[in-house]
Parts: sequence; C-alpha cells; structure tokens
Amino acid sequence: MHDIWNPWHGCRKCSEGCQNCYMYYLDALHDKDGSQIYRTKAGFRYPLAKDRSGQYKVRSGEMLRVCMTSDFFLKEADQWREDAWQIIRQRPDVKFFLLTKRPERVAQNLPWNWDEGWENVMLNVSCENQRRADERIPILLDLPFKHKGVMCAPYLGRVSLKDYLPSGKIEQVLCDGENYGGARPCHYEWVTALRAECVAYDVTFVFCGTGRNFVKDGRTYRLEGSLSSEQAYKSGQSYQGRPIDFKLTDKWGAPLAMDKIYKPYFGVRCQTCGMRMICNGCSRCGKC
Repeated sequence: MHDIWNPWHGCRKCSEGCQNCYMYYLDALHDKDGSQIYRTKAGFRYPLAKDRSGQYKVRSGEMLRVCMTSDFFLKEADQWREDAWQIIRQRPDVKFFLLTKRPERVAQNLPWNWDEGWENVMLNVSCENQRRADERIPILLDLPFKHKGVMCAPYLGRVSLKDYLPSGKIEQVLCDGENYGGARPCHYEWVTALRAECVAYDVTFVFCGTGRNFVKDGRTYRLEGSLSSEQAYKSGQSYQGRPIDFKLTDKWGAPLAMDKIYKPYFGVRCQTCGMRMICNGCSRCGKC
C-alpha cells in the first residue's frame, strides 16, 4: 500500500481495542515483539522520498495514514516526533491522517508554530466502544485542528455520536470490524445505527470492513481476507457527506491547481473495496 507512513513502529496496549492488535499479531508471525518501539530507518523520510526523475513519490493531493503500526502521540516516540512534524510541514501539498488512542497527550506535543492547526493535517481518535468515545471525543473537539474524525475500529460495541456530531467539527467517521486472531464480533445493527447518525448531519461515513466475525440478523458470518472489505462495500452503508476542504498549497503557500492534484487509479480489485472512498488507489504493483 502506498498511502501509509510509519515513521516509527511498535506500541503499548492501552485500551480494549488493543487486545487483539493486528500489529502485534503480524509481528509475532515473524518472531518479533510488537511492544518493542523503534524509529524506522528508510521509512522515516518517506513523504520526502523522490523517484529517479526528481519527483516526490508521494504526489500532491495524496493522503498518508500515519503510524498505522504505532500511535503518533505515543510517549516513547517523543524524541522523534519533532522531526516528523518538520517533514509534515515540508509537504503542505499532502494530507496527513493522524490516528491516536491518546488524545490527552496531543496538546502538549504540537509544534511551536502550530497555532490553530495546519490545513493538511487531520486528527482522528479511535473509539472502539461508547466508553472510549465519551472519553476521547470531548478532548478531540477541544484540540486546535482544522480537520477532525473518528475511527470506530475495531468496532466492539454500539457507539452513538449524537452528542458530538452537532458540533460540526467531526468531518468523517470510519468503521471496521476486528480481524486476525481472537477477532471479536461486529454487529450489523451497530453499523447501520452509526451510519444513520452520520447521514443526519451530512458527515462522511465509511464502512471499511466487516471484520472476521460479522453478525447480521442473528447469524454470525466468518469472513476471511478481502471478503471483509468486499462485503462492507456491497452493503451500501458507506455515505459521502459534505466535502472536506484541506486547502492544500505548494511549498510557497499558493493554492494547488486542480491539474497538479493526484488522481487515484482504481484497478479491478479496487472496485468492490470498502476502503475505496478514503484510499489513494492502486499502486500498480503488478500483483493483481
């Protein structure tokens, strides 16, 4: 996948959603310990990497999902975060998707020139159940970010956002079940209820995947591999709400012209993927 930037790897479990962490699971397959935290080498400067022609590998207008094998606001990463902020600052033409389970650490770990937020950064909090939603979203709403979102993944219990969506500050809600070893069930009625709330406030809702154990009409379906994403897409539950205006610029601060913005390509396998609405598209790796 070409839409992920992992400047560091490894994490510490901190809530219910971490119990069956996919990163720990995948690391264990290679005899590694997911709790070992380290700065990545070649990957750290990925947003600034260039191809042989001198062009950035990450094109203007693309979105990078940051720290998908860690947490951007992890305490153990405090020593590296300032360098990461500087890289983000150098690419005002790229959107950066930050996801955290630690919103209480965000305010004290913003760069000195943050002010009211950078236009190309979106902060998202994980809300695997109502307890974590009520704990993390109020903090999110008070933080100085131009763009904010919620990710209910792994979706472990019904979550209502009716107390938070009226603020107008939440621009996107993502939802996904749990996969890999020990996957806990995700219920279809939880998904539809959350979608209905988002539609009522015209907030984009993306049903990324059902998870490995999906419960619908009292029956549990075991969905392996890409079936989770395909079935989420076929459910028709994803909803495109009001557009998110990131106001991307070039390095001199001039707005990006439309012909300079990356246009994703979607291959055959992309057509029925639940992630399509928020993906940079196919990397054309030749494996399809």
